[in-house]
Amino acid sequence: MAHSLRNTLKLTRNLRQLPARGLSGSSTSDWVPKDPETHTGQHWEKDDYRLARFINTPKQINKNFAIDLIKEVPPKAVNERLVWCDGGDGALGHPKVYINLDKPGNHACGYCGLRYYKSEHH
Repeated sequence: MAHSLRNTLKLTRNLRQLPARGLSGSSTSDWVPKDPETHTGQHWEKDDYRLARFINTPKQINKNFAIDLIKEVPPKAVNERLVWCDGGDGALGHPKVYINLDKPGNHACGYCGLRYYKSEHH
């Protein structure tokens, strides 16, 4: 018993001799996660619990927003008054919708945003 007490006292004496910087750790109380805004404008407060996922890595946001990419696709000219859009091949698409092209200008699909217009042919 006296032996273990002597070892404990020796350990505490050695700990007092360590420099203070050796025992201090980095504090995360001033850490603020980087929270870039998404295309929907979503931004969380710095104390929001959902930011716990992004402590070790930054929040990953795709800079190529679909709404911007679909604007780059030129409108399709068609000869019919009525067209249908299914968004692509099978399971990768969306339900088939019919788009009326009687009025002039571009007409967009409500699901995927692809645009169509009736070509003027005589």
